[in-house]
Amino acid sequence: MMPDPGASGTPPAVDVSAAEAPPPAARLPRWYHKVSAILFITFCLEIGIFLLVFPWTEYWDSNYFSGLFPAWEPYWDNMYIRGAISGLGVVNLYISFIEIFRLRRFSRR
Repeated sequence: MMPDPGASGTPPAVDVSAAEAPPPAARLPRWYHKVSAILFITFCLEIGIFLLVFPWTEYWDSNYFSGLFPAWEPYWDNMYIRGAISGLGVVNLYISFIEIFRLRRFSRR
């Protein structure tokens, strides 16, 4: 037999706050999360420094790729192309510094 919904014909109210599940606990970072963050920072830092400096050295004109396609030499020697590659280096350095500041996520509170 069904319970009587009351005189008005509406079902009884249910307490919604008691039915909610507690929020999940924050996951603690493991050692491999920390190591992968350090490796990513190191990788971005090294690539950034390389891309920032290498286009302006004397080795830029005599590397393997510049001799591979001789028709591209006017583009290869263009200062704007060198600046664009150095700009990619600056972006990598920016990413590495942002990740350095994000290392705080592994600190215990």
